Amino acid sequence: MNQILVRSLPTFVRIKIEGRPNLQKIIGNTGWLFADKILRMGVGLFVGVWVARYLGPEQLGLLSYAAAFVALFSGFATFGLSDIVIRDIVHEPSLNNEILGTTFILKLVGGISTFFLTGGILFLWRPHDNLMQWLVIIIAFGMVAQTFDTIDFWFQSQIQSKPIVYARNIAFILVSLAKVALILNHASLVAFAGIGLAELVLSAIGFVVAYRLNGYSFKTWRWSTIKAKSLLHDSWPFMLAGMVGMVYRRIDQFMLGGMVGNTELGLYAVAVLLSEIWYFIPMAVYSSVLPSIVESKGINEELFYARVQKLYNFMALFAYAIAIPTTFLAAPIINTLYGEAYSRSAPMLVLLIWSGLFVNLGIARSTFITTMNWTKIHLIGVALASLINIILNYFLIPKYGGTGAACASLIAYWFATHGICFFYPPLFKTGRMLTKAMIYPKVW
Repeated sequence: MNQILVRSLPTFVRIKIEGRPNLQKIIGNTGWLFADKILRMGVGLFVGVWVARYLGPEQLGLLSYAAAFVALFSGFATFGLSDIVIRDIVHEPSLNNEILGTTFILKLVGGISTFFLTGGILFLWRPHDNLMQWLVIIIAFGMVAQTFDTIDFWFQSQIQSKPIVYARNIAFILVSLAKVALILNHASLVAFAGIGLAELVLSAIGFVVAYRLNGYSFKTWRWSTIKAKSLLHDSWPFMLAGMVGMVYRRIDQFMLGGMVGNTELGLYAVAVLLSEIWYFIPMAVYSSVLPSIVESKGINEELFYARVQKLYNFMALFAYAIAIPTTFLAAPIINTLYGEAYSRSAPMLVLLIWSGLFVNLGIARSTFITTMNWTKIHLIGVALASLINIILNYFLIPKYGGTGAACASLIAYWFATHGICFFYPPLFKTGRMLTKAMIYPKVW
């Protein structure tokens, strides 16, 4: 597969990567991730549009509100372990079974604890809202199923995404067909929440099968209290950043539903979906290049910063390629896909699509932050961005509704990724590198 991808590249690109097996491996791995996400984008958009038309803005807003509520607590379930686990496996391959076993137990405890915490808070807050309680309980149980993402961490550390792609796509296709069946049979809103959980469960089963078929055994995994302390020591800032990050990524939907209503939230949810549908590309690139960037830090500083700058440049260039045409085509895209009922989503989409520039660069900057182990800096930046987002939402949502929430998100994303760099001296160089990428994103 790697060689097929390499041969399909333009000649000038093939010349650049000739004789560089590590880079070819990264390109091949990214290709598998792209194939996964392109399938999801195509089929998911088609089915997602059908679901949105079936539910209508109000019911879609209600489902989005439940998802946003669960998302506010999801950072605790993961313990912020993903990047730390991948980094440690790359640095200490002889301890991979100890790292994986410990990570699995930590994620299981975190997922179960967060499930009960989320459900308990909702029951106290909205004791008589039975529909919302069922939606939240079903969605929150997905955090327990995501314990098996530990297997994904292993394949990411080995730059081998093919088995995970197969597992996820099988689950995705089955669930997409089930969603169509639900629409045709006029299913309830709760059923659509349940089918979302089913995808996570099926993916988890697929991960287990993929791990075994590739010759690995769970019997070798083992718990280590020392390793648990080490992982949590490095990951707790990422855990807090994840929790705070969910605030600044999802508080807009939570506040919008509470302050304006579910219909406006449904309109906003459509804009969010279309603006985020492209995020698989920067995430796929990130997953593929993280081990390489971690490795380059141990070789020399010049190589390390050169690779990080190229990553910044690619992320910025890709964001522009999406944001510029979407700015001019937002209205016809919304009307064609979702119909007149969602027409007011267009200006929200225009603002949110430009947030993608800072989301992309933020994902790229995570490779630098993780490698340098500057997790506390990341936490501070996200916390300040969350505060900015809450304040702006408080003033903008009552007057401008979803458009105000989109504007608040754009400013918060900019600050979390780029603005914070000029308030903390160790990040001054990173700020200049990000600025360079935004002004002149030269990839080759």
